Amino acid sequence: MSRINLFLDSSALIAGLISAEGASRALLLLGEDEKIQLTVSEQVIVEIERNLARKVPRAAPFAREMIRSAKVRIVRDPALKEVSQRMDWIGHAADAPILVAAYLARVDFLVTLNWRHFLEDPKASQQSELRIGAPGEALAWVREQLEKGDKG
Repeated sequence: MSRINLFLDSSALIAGLISAEGASRALLLLGEDEKIQLTVSEQVIVEIERNLARKVPRAAPFAREMIRSAKVRIVRDPALKEVSQRMDWIGHAADAPILVAAYLARVDFLVTLNWRHFLEDPKASQQSELRIGAPGEALAWVREQLEKGDKG
């Protein structure tokens, strides 16, 4: 059985990095324990570094260490052509590269706290054929899969 693979967008990753508890942090700990694979794109790394530098600059070294400890896989951003071919997958164009990166990485679940652009837009999940949910939903799904012993 291959490991469960979750794609974290910047909102979900930042939540796990700055909070000592909660579903996002639990997902990072599961990654650290190698129970699941966590994946992000280069764009996600750029976004979290920019946001942390602006809001909590002292957290940047800690964030980098947490990302290393959780064994987060960083994939290349999708090519412009790949994104432009799939712009109709999501209503907010700026989030298309994240959705396409998750799709191309062949992850099991896209984890986000972006309610407006991902979670309230059913087209994103339908078009990409990805499970998309908040960290709590992803954690519940992961636990269910781990209990079953497969990715079902």
